[in-house]
Order: sequence, then structure tokens, then C-alpha cells
Amino acid sequence: MGETCGTITGALMVIGLKHGASKADDDAKLVTYGRSKEFIRLFKGRNSSIVCRELIGFDIGSRNELTTDDWVIISRQCPKYLADAAEILEEVL
Repeated sequence: MGETCGTITGALMVIGLKHGASKADDDAKLVTYGRSKEFIRLFKGRNSSIVCRELIGFDIGSRNELTTDDWVIISRQCPKYLADAAEILEEVL
């Protein structure tokens, strides 16, 4: 949709699964928020944004069909964002 990069969404889900609260009065929520903020800070530090359209240079959500050129851009850029997210996730977990 061109909003938050899928690698970010996936990483935040992993952080939530590992550190998320299991009880209403559990302090784990604070840990989850802290690690999520740290993840986003580090990712932005490497890539300046967490927004898909800013990372790849066009709004994937506004297109009915992606062109061959669009797929070339995605296949060149997205693996770097995925690798960055994995490295940062490993660091903050």
C-alpha cells in the first residue's frame, strides 16, 4: 500500500511475540515499546525512513499494475531493507 515497509511490520511483530505482555498488569508492554522504538530508530538511521514509498521512490499502493521497471526497483532495493531489518532485529532482541 506504500505505507509502512513490510520488513518493519514483520520485525515489530517478532518483537511483540518475544516481549509482549501476557497479562494486563505485565511490564512487558514497556519492554516491547522500548525495543520497538529502538528498532525504528536504528532502521531510520540506516535508511532515513520506514515508509515504503519513500524507501523505493514510488507509491506501490497507487498503481493498478506494477511495470517491469517497478519490479526491477523492488528487486534491487527491498533485499537491502530486509537484511537491515534482520540485522537490527537481532540486535534489539
